[in-house]
Amino acid sequence: MPQPTATAPEAGPSGLPRPSVPGRPGTPGPRPAGQEHRAPRRRTPGRGRGRTAARAAAVRASAGAAVRAAGPVLAAYAASTALHLAMLALLRRPARGSVQDHLLSWDARHFLSIAADGYPDGFSRTADGELTGNELAFLPLYPLVSRAASAVLGASAGAGALVVAHLALLAALFAVHRLVLGLYGPRTAAFAVVLLCVAQPMGIVFAMGYSESLFLALAAGALLACRREAWLTAGALGCLAGLTRPTAAAVALAVAVAAVQSAAAGRRVRWRPVAGSALACLGTPLYLLWVGDRLGRWDAWFRIQQAGWGTHWDAGARFAGFLPDALVRETGWVPVSTAVLVLGVILLTAAAWRGPGRCVPGVLPLAVYGTAVVVLALGQSNYYHCKLRMLAPAVLFLLPPARALAAARPRTAAAAAGGAALFGTWYGASMLATWPYAV
Repeated sequence: MPQPTATAPEAGPSGLPRPSVPGRPGTPGPRPAGQEHRAPRRRTPGRGRGRTAARAAAVRASAGAAVRAAGPVLAAYAASTALHLAMLALLRRPARGSVQDHLLSWDARHFLSIAADGYPDGFSRTADGELTGNELAFLPLYPLVSRAASAVLGASAGAGALVVAHLALLAALFAVHRLVLGLYGPRTAAFAVVLLCVAQPMGIVFAMGYSESLFLALAAGALLACRREAWLTAGALGCLAGLTRPTAAAVALAVAVAAVQSAAAGRRVRWRPVAGSALACLGTPLYLLWVGDRLGRWDAWFRIQQAGWGTHWDAGARFAGFLPDALVRETGWVPVSTAVLVLGVILLTAAAWRGPGRCVPGVLPLAVYGTAVVVLALGQSNYYHCKLRMLAPAVLFLLPPARALAAARPRTAAAAAGGAALFGTWYGASMLATWPYAV
């Protein structure tokens, strides 16, 4: 009987035998134990395209959120600039110069002198030999950045100073908006930036050749960096703020408070918060040491401040003596309004500590910063008519009215914010156009 012959495996296109399949002729037999048959992967049609579309949608959503967040900031900046300039143009006296001359008056002249000629080599004295103030009283960052901007733009020193002030104001508004947005939500953040740049009485200082806008940008950036636990960034911004205004002690204190909060939450001390806190303290002391070395006296900066502006720390004694005189015996609108408005700032600062917003997580560094700015501004013995300008970067006292406007009906909130904007722009322009003394 003929025997069945084995059939050779069918050859594939390459000439090699095709792989055998169990149960078919020519199979080598069952697979070894534990070895599984793996089917070839099949690519799902459109899977890669779906992932790309999801990424593109996420990018579009993020860009849309950024644009929506930028809207209130850009609107507040545009309204602030337009209203301040229009009000100043309306109220100014031609004999006192142009609108730009008003924006570059008083302390701005010292900054322009530093930008153009640098710092003097020693003390300045009057014709009688008495010590007087000079440019060494003013910290260096703002005039140095203004000089750089003037060189890059090929413009005058005054134009460079105003460009830096406005760019810094935009950066400050974005930082403050992002900070308040994370604490209280979008409506409060929008009203906060409106009150900050256009409605508070001396908001015009942010559009002048003064260092307040740069200082606020650096201070708000440091607070935002603390909230994100970017400690070295917070320290660097705090140090730069200390090279802009001596009020930066408030920024250093806020960074230290945030670092302590972080250590308490993590129950351990990390080196970055400690380094950031130390770095934030360096700016102003380094400049004071430089002035002391330049003039050969460790207290040179303090002597210049006292001789030129009568400024020293008196724990608020001089201003406390001014308040009853202004409220009872004075009849001029500047001393009376200054007393009333500063009392309002004090009450609103206290309300920010006692109101429901005090329980919001992360608000403590901002509260410490704002309160320290108020204490430092009122604790010095300088001119009373400069107090509102020095309080402008505090931010904290604006939060209670911003939260109240956010909770009000839209029409009521718009009317109140509009009225406050008209008052703030009128007050600042009047101080520049009619008040004969420094602001």
